[in-house]
Amino acid sequence: MNKKTHTITLHTDFITLGQILKLSKVVSTGGEAKAYLASKMVLVNQIQENRRGRKLYKGDVVELEGDKILLQ
Repeated sequence: MNKKTHTITLHTDFITLGQILKLSKVVSTGGEAKAYLASKMVLVNQIQENRRGRKLYKGDVVELEGDKILLQ
């Protein structure tokens, strides 16, 4: 399985983890995001996170299933 790094440019002050999961097409709804975060390991800046409302800012790194999402 190939590990990928994606870059997302923020046009607002922050974005939530649930929105990142939807934007990345990992899930399609907030409910799916909640279930995904309960069953999978997601890291934000190398710390496990399970709150879909977690605010993410420029410079944060999200890791899920081996892929990385860089926010800029």
